Amino acid sequence: MKPDLLIATNGFKGTWPSIEYGAWLAATLDTKITLLGVTENLSPAAIDDHHPLEDVFARAVALFQKNGVDYTLEVQNGNAEDVIPRKAKQGNYIIVLGPLGRPQFRRMLTGRSIRHLMEEIEQPILYVPESKLPLKKILICIGGLGYEVTAEHIAMQMAMKSRAEITLLHIIPQIDLNYPTAKTVSANWQNLTETDTPIGRSLRQALEIAKNDGLTANVKARQGNVVEEIMAEVKEGNYDLLCMGSIYSTNALRQLYAPNVTAEIAEDGLCPILSARFKRE
Repeated sequence: MKPDLLIATNGFKGTWPSIEYGAWLAATLDTKITLLGVTENLSPAAIDDHHPLEDVFARAVALFQKNGVDYTLEVQNGNAEDVIPRKAKQGNYIIVLGPLGRPQFRRMLTGRSIRHLMEEIEQPILYVPESKLPLKKILICIGGLGYEVTAEHIAMQMAMKSRAEITLLHIIPQIDLNYPTAKTVSANWQNLTETDTPIGRSLRQALEIAKNDGLTANVKARQGNVVEEIMAEVKEGNYDLLCMGSIYSTNALRQLYAPNVTAEIAEDGLCPILSARFKRE
């Protein structure tokens, strides 16, 4: 079943690009929108005051109508970091988010909201710090173990509708363990599609899918720190969308010592980023 879009805003102006992007995406994929407004820290004395959500909702409704998309509006009280994951669990959604405008002191104490939301939300998340439209260039990170297939599938749909060019990126990190597959990848990092390795097979499969869909696609490989190399490629390639996947749940032991690559890159706000957890059928 095709997912709907759940777009969340707390009235902060930084969430507007995500609403713009969501309106475009709903029209592009022919899907419905639920716009969730979160009223935070609303005191009884301020119940009759003008709330920023009113202006955001008015602009959003005009935009949705202009784009010809079906939408519903919903308002809930509470902390956005709690309300959004709770609402996300109630339906089949792609969650569209933007920066929530938290004070720097709060970010220092609790971390950025997007990191917490990525941990709590199981559905695909489209984080939009800025709306880079039209969509012309998509970067899909391919790890070689198939964990990115959910994000890749959504990205291919977006690319087909917008005729965007796709780049498949694999980062080869520093490897301490000396085993055959790692040696093959390191020795052939500039022609990975020709290797009989998990990453070689994943890249060939993704290229075949893109070709069958009539899309332009190419492969790139970089060596070094995963986060640094992905960010460098995004900047150098001036991509409009970055797509990544992850197998790890929030309670996985690996989370205790491995960096959350997707969250670290999202926090930098280079471009919209689509993240989707791997789900084994």
